[in-house]
Amino acid sequence: MVRAFLLLALGGPGPGPAPCRVLLARAFAPPGTPPGTPPGSPPRQRLRRKEQLLAVARQVASHCHLHQASSGRPPAPPLPEDPPSLHNAPGGLFRLAPGDPFPQGTSVAWLAAPSLAFALVCDPPENLALAEGTLRHLAPRLLAALRPPGTGVLLRPDAADLLLDRLLPHGQLLFLSERFLQAVDRELSR
Repeated sequence: MVRAFLLLALGGPGPGPAPCRVLLARAFAPPGTPPGTPPGSPPRQRLRRKEQLLAVARQVASHCHLHQASSGRPPAPPLPEDPPSLHNAPGGLFRLAPGDPFPQGTSVAWLAAPSLAFALVCDPPENLALAEGTLRHLAPRLLAALRPPGTGVLLRPDAADLLLDRLLPHGQLLFLSERFLQAVDRELSR
């Protein structure tokens, strides 16, 4: 099961932890949560979840900056006019130890785009190759849906919610066929 999806704006590399800003976060219900549980939770739990996701976002930003520095390429320009092809975009996996920041260990699949990063936080038994593939299908569609040509990043929560609901229903990874992806693309273009 996927615990969370994150879209973050990468800040410039700094002497301390890489600064970043979470643009979009979706936490999925943990395993064992009854289906009818209301989405609202006590403020303390919401704050804890927010802190956990921010901790993951900082680690993803650090991995993106380390990858950029080790590649020897100049820093990526701000988000270009046209959504970039993410077929060869840098990405990877890393594990989070139990308690850092979740009670049990998790894995994170990440993908970097110019000035942005995408991440899926997965439970240990999850298929990480499938998580990476899902991220590569989700990221370009999210970029295209969130930002009309000629503007900066513009969050359209309805488009993001539709994509996440279709490609990650209730945090479950799906094997995505081209036919299914084309149907999602048609639904988004309406």
